[in-house]
Amino acid sequence: MSDNTQTRMELVEAFIPHSPHAAALGISIEEIEADRAVLAMPFKEELVTMGDVVHGGAISTLIDTAATVAAWATDEVPESPAGATVALSVNFVAAARSADLRAEARVIRRGRQLSFCEVRALDSEGRLIAHGIATYRMG
Repeated sequence: MSDNTQTRMELVEAFIPHSPHAAALGISIEEIEADRAVLAMPFKEELVTMGDVVHGGAISTLIDTAATVAAWATDEVPESPAGATVALSVNFVAAARSADLRAEARVIRRGRQLSFCEVRALDSEGRLIAHGIATYRMG
């Protein structure tokens, strides 16, 4: 057992602002509560694939990161601060054109090691851009 006394939620809240990949994309946590998280990714020219369309890889990263935060959103004190996405599926519904995005993630089932999450990526007008499902394993 580790000497850590921080909950999983406290650990992920501290981790995301210091994650180089999340920082490069501008991803931040807007809301977090048990089994739920809302993350934001502001529009930046560096995220464009062509014209003004946000790259699907950036949207997928937002979805993956939101699922990770939701999976970590518990009051449990972990033995190890480790985990990884083991499955991710993203369906793109509409183009995100010059849009700030937000991802709403929730755990739909939590097991001993695996959390199954559903994520909706929305533009600033609330339009569905992409839908994702992710399986996250606590290490």
